[in-house]
Amino acid sequence: MWILSWIVIGLIMGAIARAIMPGRASGGWVVTLVVGVVGAFVGGFIGRAFGSDPNQEFWSFSTWFWAFIGSLVVLLIWGLISGRRSKA
Repeated sequence: MWILSWIVIGLIMGAIARAIMPGRASGGWVVTLVVGVVGAFVGGFIGRAFGSDPNQEFWSFSTWFWAFIGSLVVLLIWGLISGRRSKA
């Protein structure tokens, strides 16, 4: 069940992270939402590395915070990769 919650949270946090990230994001909204889901999973691992338990419950601040951080990290990496690829 936690996988489903991370997917839902990732979709929401991916959209919010895209709205906050400066500049033009490549790939469109679908790619951004998929990257947000991946970012939610990454955020869970980052949170665990810092000693937090991001899988406490769906409405936990920790869960949403780490999903947001992970989404920003993955969107930043995606922007760097897709930016280099389009210039080549």
